[in-house]
Amino acid sequence: MGTSYSVKVVRIPRDVDVGQLKEDVAAVLRQVNDSMSTYDGNSELSRFNQNRSSDWVSISNQLLTVVREALRVSHLSAGAFDVTVGPVVNLWGFGPGPGRGEIPSDAQIQAAVAKVGYDRLRVRSSPPAIRKDDPDIYVDLSAIAKGYGVDQVAAHLEGRGIQSYLVEVGGELRAKGNKAPGMPWRVGIEKPTPAARTVEEIIPIRDAAVATSGDYRNFFERSGERFTHEIDPRTGRPVTHNLASVTVISASAMHADAMATALMILGPESGFQLAERENLAALFLVKQGKGFDELSTSAFQEYLPQ
Repeated sequence: MGTSYSVKVVRIPRDVDVGQLKEDVAAVLRQVNDSMSTYDGNSELSRFNQNRSSDWVSISNQLLTVVREALRVSHLSAGAFDVTVGPVVNLWGFGPGPGRGEIPSDAQIQAAVAKVGYDRLRVRSSPPAIRKDDPDIYVDLSAIAKGYGVDQVAAHLEGRGIQSYLVEVGGELRAKGNKAPGMPWRVGIEKPTPAARTVEEIIPIRDAAVATSGDYRNFFERSGERFTHEIDPRTGRPVTHNLASVTVISASAMHADAMATALMILGPESGFQLAERENLAALFLVKQGKGFDELSTSAFQEYLPQ
């Protein structure tokens, strides 16, 4: 997945070997990567993207689960999150190819946007399969697969009888139980500044997942202008609004991961409206001068210091 991961566990059952547990966790994440990576040309997803036909392509149940959720969020956000955004992401150099660091022409952007459209991707449950109406459709699960990987590791830990843990993959995480008796896990939300890593808020988390999307880590600059990897699939261009980051708390890391991206693309107004409408616990950090304004949904209030 091109990132790091960590797993913290409390009270390991006596019949669980720690060394074997580490190997099992690595195997779970490898399986997700082998299925959904666009960086691995032999992954299940890459083989589908390389397929130029509109025939049904059999897929694993786990890929079906993630694609189905990605399509649901694509529809919910009216295309602000679009599972077929790959051609645009790749054009700007934020995909698996070499980083361009160049600004595409209007014609290139229009050509890439013409290849985007989640309504041209079809899903079949039984037997599991997906197909594309257009051979140029390219599925990119980068904004949801890490969250799914977190959920899969969490499921494995619970299957081994572990009831208190904190799983983190590339900044997306999920916690269960307590870190210590009567003490929930505490998670830091970064201040969205590229220069240094500092904390904006520390929130208590128990039996929930947390994901953050922002414009402050993956970007390039040209002539003093920043071009972020947060690209609006509808325009084919990096977002230009003043929303710096969104943090979402949800029951699953897969859902939190996708929704954080959707809200980030939508911006501080439309994104906040969608979050409230969906009763999401979300924190928006909006650029204001040299600092940030916090905008939190009603459902997020319980996580803030009283």
